[in-house]
Amino acid sequence: MAARLQFCGVLLPALGLLGFSLWLLTDRAGWRAVANYRRLFVDGWFVTVELSVCALFLSTFIGLLLTLLRRAPILPLRYAARIYVEAVRGTPLLVQILCLYYGIFHQLGIENRYVSGVLILSGFSGAYISEVIRGGLESIGKSQLESAKAIGLTRAQTYRFVIFPQAIRQILPPLAGQFADLIKNSSLLSVIALNELTQNAQIVGENTYSKLESYVPLAFGYLLLTLPISLWTQRLEQRHKFET
Repeated sequence: MAARLQFCGVLLPALGLLGFSLWLLTDRAGWRAVANYRRLFVDGWFVTVELSVCALFLSTFIGLLLTLLRRAPILPLRYAARIYVEAVRGTPLLVQILCLYYGIFHQLGIENRYVSGVLILSGFSGAYISEVIRGGLESIGKSQLESAKAIGLTRAQTYRFVIFPQAIRQILPPLAGQFADLIKNSSLLSVIALNELTQNAQIVGENTYSKLESYVPLAFGYLLLTLPISLWTQRLEQRHKFET
């Protein structure tokens, strides 16, 4: 608790000083023009929240599914899951957005930008979440698995009662960090003209010719979403160190 208060006590004044400095360096008329579009920023912020929340749940499911497939006894399933993870992690998200939305999704008749954005973002983050979960599962010693077999637990029971309860401590801190990355990665969906926070900030900048004044609220909007997750991540890491 004290560490969090100290962190906030340093960060909040620094952000205030940064905002005041930017206000001094920019045009007052530019700020007034941007303020007229505040409703557009608010709408874009809520769209970003909706996209991130939907992608968060779906990417967690995808990551868990990929992890189970990579540990499946069927060899083709293991290779297919591994190829998917490596292909997604080895290519930029921007390239995936362009190829999937303007290529594959259009051929499949998926024209809804919001649905496409959630699917693309979930597929991308799911690959990274899969690696996080896999690392947590592999941290469990083989003696635990052998003990589970010795007392007659099935494979599903072993995962449910032995592996997952122990691995969750290892998984949660990096998983929380991955969720913060997911929120920031949603800004790239502006390339498909999805009216989230980044796209709306660009629209305001083009209409007011005040680029810096438009992007400062954009930065604070993402910070408002990611800062609680960062604080939660630090709390989880400290708790994990205390328990170990």
